[in-house]
Amino acid sequence: MTQENLQICHHPLASDALRIVRDEATPSPLFRDAIHRLTVLAALEATRTLPTRSTTVQTPLVSASAEALDVRVGIIPILRAGLSMVDPVLSLIPRAEVWHLGLFRDEQTLEPVTYYSKLPEAQPVDVALVLDPMLATGGSAIAAFDKLKSWGVKDLRFLGILAAPEGVQAVAASHPDVSLYVAALDDHLNDQGYIVPGLGDAGDRAYNAVAE
Repeated sequence: MTQENLQICHHPLASDALRIVRDEATPSPLFRDAIHRLTVLAALEATRTLPTRSTTVQTPLVSASAEALDVRVGIIPILRAGLSMVDPVLSLIPRAEVWHLGLFRDEQTLEPVTYYSKLPEAQPVDVALVLDPMLATGGSAIAAFDKLKSWGVKDLRFLGILAAPEGVQAVAASHPDVSLYVAALDDHLNDQGYIVPGLGDAGDRAYNAVAE
């Protein structure tokens, strides 16, 4: 199952990093490193169409034509797991603004619950990159898109690692204008709302919070 706005990163480096994050024996430092690499690959695709403006720079030899990024970019990680994806995107867009959204999934209803949201009252960014390793039911992503659109953001793009068909379908139904960039589209969600085959709880594994 695919949909028009879903972009999957088909790259040997992504395949290798996916192997690492799926492996339950991978320790947290190596898990975070693989998430970093996957995020960079997804971000390169997600930012490919950002607008630029023509300018000139003075090299040590001559004046040369150049292109400058001509857009305000906001990085919006969905806490907690989305934090593991912030630094890789900032390494590509150092001037990007970072705003946090705290959402957790109710284990009974599988619906998102907001516990932190503090977007500024100032003019919204031009492009918002929403970060969350997992697009499962799609509830948290949809809630984030709702808040960002209410803020006034016109261009929303989602960066993740894994997506479930159910989440992709839910986003397409609620926000068909949002593009999704992930490393893999997995098979399905289980009864607990986890992606299968998946990689477990990305936040717990990234921050060494897996119960023994």
